[in-house]
Amino acid sequence: MKTSMDGGQRGLLAPALGVTKIGRREFRWGERTYVMGIINMTPDSFSGDGLGTDVEAALAQARRFVEEGADLIDVGGESTRPGSAPVPLEEELCRVLPVVERLAAALETPISIDTYKAEVARQALAAGAALINDVWGFKHDPEIAQVAATYGAPAVLMHNRKEGVHVDVVAEVLRELQESIDIARRAGVPWENIIVDPGIGFGGKGPEENLALLRDLPELKALGRPILVGTSRKSTIGKVLGLPPDQRLEGTAATVAISIAHGAEIVRVHDVREMMRVVRMSDAIVRGRW
Repeated sequence: MKTSMDGGQRGLLAPALGVTKIGRREFRWGERTYVMGIINMTPDSFSGDGLGTDVEAALAQARRFVEEGADLIDVGGESTRPGSAPVPLEEELCRVLPVVERLAAALETPISIDTYKAEVARQALAAGAALINDVWGFKHDPEIAQVAATYGAPAVLMHNRKEGVHVDVVAEVLRELQESIDIARRAGVPWENIIVDPGIGFGGKGPEENLALLRDLPELKALGRPILVGTSRKSTIGKVLGLPPDQRLEGTAATVAISIAHGAEIVRVHDVREMMRVVRMSDAIVRGRW
């Protein structure tokens, strides 16, 4: 069997995932599925839920998510939809920092910062964020891994790439996520602070690749880290069902349930109330948790 750099075996049987402390809360992997609620501080979100710079609207949405059962609140200031333009550093900071500060002061629920920029991550963590959610898996900005290590912050490492040709998408995602894990470990990020994300809809993955990843999600357990899956309202659902983003609730529910059955530990969603019900039902079946 292949051995990862932390000495664990990689094979069909995934090792115990242990516990990750995010903010003041412990996430005990394997006991239940955790839910991450999305707050987009952008004017051009693909899903139509961007809040721009409205801090009070973000707080109201975050409070609603917490009441509905969210375990994490993910704040992002740059759209990642296809064709979207990169946001300058100062503009991204203006969008997310007031929100992170407000939410961290008002809520006990841990705040995640959705960014691939080291400086945004650094300032957000200083403002009260507890988790870095990097859509480039520490490969875009080489300093962000060191930021995570310095602050002791857990990180979600998502699979992404600029080249969009996939021959064997599952094998490629495994290999390239391992590269992200290696970057994190070399920077000093503790093993228990690493979470992986297959990057549904990113890196040139079309519907066939995205569906293949969801079917073969158990293979990612070989990485030995908790898996986050973000399928909410994404274009693959729209292409399968022929529906716009605001009509993809049932399709999202199907992908969430199957992701949990195939080993996801966190699901990232727009519709927390509805997906929390899906999670509870799925956990009752998959984990025997009522």
